[in-house]
Amino acid sequence: MNGEGACGGLSGMCSLRDGGAEGPDLRNTAYKMVSSKTQEKPGRLGTRSEGGTKGGLWRSLAWQGRHFWAVEVTGRARVPCARSDDWGEQMRVLMILTQMFLPHVSLLELERNFFSQVIPKAVKLFDDLLCELSSQASGLTSQNAELQKTLRTILQTLGQGLETLTTCVHHVCNLDEAVALDNIQTLPTSVLHVLRSMFTHCRDSEYVYSGRLHMVSDLLQSVFKEAVFLHKQLMELMDKVCIDSSATEEEIRDMVAVLHTVLELCAVISSMDHALHANTWKFIIKQSLKHQALVENQLRHNDIVNRLSDDILASYHSCLCLAEHMKLSGTQEITDHRLFQKTAKLCRFFANSLVHYIKEFMPFLSESCCRLHQLYLQIHSKFPPGLNAIAMSEVHRDEMASVFLVALDPLIDQFISFQPFVEQVLKETLDLPSDLFLPQCLLLIHIMDKLPSQSEDVQTLWCTGTEFADKSSNPSIFKAVFYSFQQCSAELSLPVRLQGAILNGGAPVEMTLYQFVCIHLCAYIASILPSNFSYLEYALLDAVLSPSMLTSLLAMDSWCFLARYGTAELCAHHVSLLAHLIKTCPGDCCQLYNLSVLLRRLLFLMASEHQIEFIREFPVEETENMTVWQHVSLKSFKTDLRKKVTNDMISGGITLCRRWLNDQYTNGNFEQLNTSLSALQAVCNTRDEYLEPNQQFAVSEVIGHIWALLDLKKVSSQPYLQKTVSLLVPLLGIYTQYLETHITIQVVSLAASFLQLDPPDHVHFAVLFFLVCLGKVFISQDMQGQVLPKLSALFAALLSSHSWLIHQHALEAFTQFAEETRHEDVVPQSLCSEEVKGKVVNFLNKMNSSAETEEFRLSRIKQEKNVIQKYFLQKELIDGREEVLTAKPSAKRARHEYPHSKQYELQTEAAEAALKALLSLLQKSPAPDWLSQRLHDLETLLISLKGQANCS
Repeated sequence: MNGEGACGGLSGMCSLRDGGAEGPDLRNTAYKMVSSKTQEKPGRLGTRSEGGTKGGLWRSLAWQGRHFWAVEVTGRARVPCARSDDWGEQMRVLMILTQMFLPHVSLLELERNFFSQVIPKAVKLFDDLLCELSSQASGLTSQNAELQKTLRTILQTLGQGLETLTTCVHHVCNLDEAVALDNIQTLPTSVLHVLRSMFTHCRDSEYVYSGRLHMVSDLLQSVFKEAVFLHKQLMELMDKVCIDSSATEEEIRDMVAVLHTVLELCAVISSMDHALHANTWKFIIKQSLKHQALVENQLRHNDIVNRLSDDILASYHSCLCLAEHMKLSGTQEITDHRLFQKTAKLCRFFANSLVHYIKEFMPFLSESCCRLHQLYLQIHSKFPPGLNAIAMSEVHRDEMASVFLVALDPLIDQFISFQPFVEQVLKETLDLPSDLFLPQCLLLIHIMDKLPSQSEDVQTLWCTGTEFADKSSNPSIFKAVFYSFQQCSAELSLPVRLQGAILNGGAPVEMTLYQFVCIHLCAYIASILPSNFSYLEYALLDAVLSPSMLTSLLAMDSWCFLARYGTAELCAHHVSLLAHLIKTCPGDCCQLYNLSVLLRRLLFLMASEHQIEFIREFPVEETENMTVWQHVSLKSFKTDLRKKVTNDMISGGITLCRRWLNDQYTNGNFEQLNTSLSALQAVCNTRDEYLEPNQQFAVSEVIGHIWALLDLKKVSSQPYLQKTVSLLVPLLGIYTQYLETHITIQVVSLAASFLQLDPPDHVHFAVLFFLVCLGKVFISQDMQGQVLPKLSALFAALLSSHSWLIHQHALEAFTQFAEETRHEDVVPQSLCSEEVKGKVVNFLNKMNSSAETEEFRLSRIKQEKNVIQKYFLQKELIDGREEVLTAKPSAKRARHEYPHSKQYELQTEAAEAALKALLSLLQKSPAPDWLSQRLHDLETLLISLKGQANCS
């Protein structure tokens, strides 16, 4: 009997639904037909051995009335055959069962009497076939024809099995009745198991077949198509399945299991077929929302979000690679461009799917906030203007921005009021790689732009920072912006360009990162709620005190905007606050300089009446207020106030200097002297018309006396003396015409010898200022022989400095000196080498002395960024972030002469003698075990002593 006859005969007999008399005949007939089907070819389903049954038993079902009959099909011992033939026979039996008996089983009995009996054995068969295929495939060669035939037979068998499973799924889909998951419980999970195994084999085929894939590629491609078709049929079936509120716990668990298994399937097919991948995700999202009320508590939301995020990144990187390839190759082939557009649309589909899923399951996504935050940053890190952005044409960049990045923007709208996301973005311990700091900064600015349209509660959530549960260490969004901005040193150095607002209907204005952040920050400051204002003030002050110059400058610019946008009373309050901070700031440090710069700027914005109040609050004539006035610019005051302040500062500074000369010199109070000199310098540098000649003469007289009393031999070893010299030398330069001849010679000689010891930068700048001042006067004949050669040597040394900062100041000073001096012979004599001469010429011509490629420049800036970040990290570890840059003497140890010098000398000699004796012992005998630790302790003590000595 052939196959068609068997199918037709069995269908005809199965149509006899009534008439119990024919039952036994029908049973026997069905048994004979199935048995004959298995005997068409030599082979067996199993063999009996030692009284047992080896192999599987298939149970087919035949319909008679309303009962199922189990027909046991066993193989009989015949001629031995290959395992592939055995598996083929089993597959044919499965096909017979599916084609002949399945259509006659009612939906209510389908699971219990067919799927639960047949499908598990079919899955076992698939697993065996795939296991055999994977284990034998590595030995496939063109010479081994038998193995090739066997593998092709197995692939054909797998294809037949997929067709059979497709028949099962299609049959259920075509039923007119509503399908409950209980009716087909075994089918979806079993089919998904087979699909995952099949797709995994197809994905790994290049590796599995060891370069011999072409020998089976036709069948493998056919199997893949069958698997894809089965996958589509299964998704249609699941769309038909209904689960309502009366569903049992088991049904809900089964549906959740199906969704999780399909999710695992996504990881397999993501790199195989884009359409299949997209449709699979569409199925997951659709089914999750369809049964949302029932499955939302059991779904692994974090896994779904993570998997979808990974797929978004993978498709996004593929899109970027295509854009980069077309950019670098210079080609715009239609095929490549279409593939780019197709991949970009896939990115958008994934992004929209993520946004849709998040919208519905937001309360369950607390654990996913970190992954979503990283996703946003990773995407923007590869897109212009980041340093790691992929090279692409403007067309592709605009297309990516409009197709994909725009689709991600609703993520921020959804999460802006979600507290776990706020906590994640503002986390102070956020450990980001260096390439994600720019995206983090731009994300914070993007959020800040959206805050004015949010409710007061949402704005407070972002602005307070410390009101979260267990969030004492979390900053506000203002502090987070300044911190992320500080980490973008490389982007600020290039600088990167961002698109700003569109003005007057024209093209978007390009601006630097600094301009972009400053503008958007000030825009939000203008709309900030009064209840959040204190957090803004705290963040601004903290940023002003930052060791990063640009971060501090950004805070100052924002603060000045606040002073101009706010009330005059607010500006006056801030000026008073800054003045009090300056008065209490210990010593010279970067924070003091930052505060003083901000104070000078805000004084210009004060109303006249508030400037009068400021003078009353901080009288110039009081000594303790001189620490404030030394940082004040007199030009900030109105005309009627400027003269009074100038006279008060001059008289106060001179009084303090004379007091030091008369009374305080023996106590060595150089801190007070430096304060008075700084105040005098602040007045004299302005060259104000209100500075009368007698005042100028008085200043020159007092600084001449101070210079004469200084022990210049100790300048190189005493930091506080170096500070005094750096303040005194510029004053001497301003009043060169009033100085005695020997003082001018002495200053030049000291500078020439002192620069050889590599003093601090502020000493170099003081010397340069003095040299510029000498260019404005004519040096008498009796002094020229002693001064002019040293001037040339000083300029030559400073122009040859390896410090770029000193070198730049030296170029500027030398240019100004050359333009003003009447001693022209000094200029060529200062150019000691061709290299220095070339740098000066390039500076005058405004040319770059050393051109570098864009690649080299980018590499250099990235290396510098690592160094800067390490510096900032060290600064943050210092308590209070107030590292003193220039040491000042302690109040108890600030004497110019040390009365206990002899005791220091004796103790030092004793320690030196003890260490030499210890060294002698080590040369004679082995050291005890404890000596190494003791020496380590002594080393620590010596380092501490050295630090104390440098600060004293």
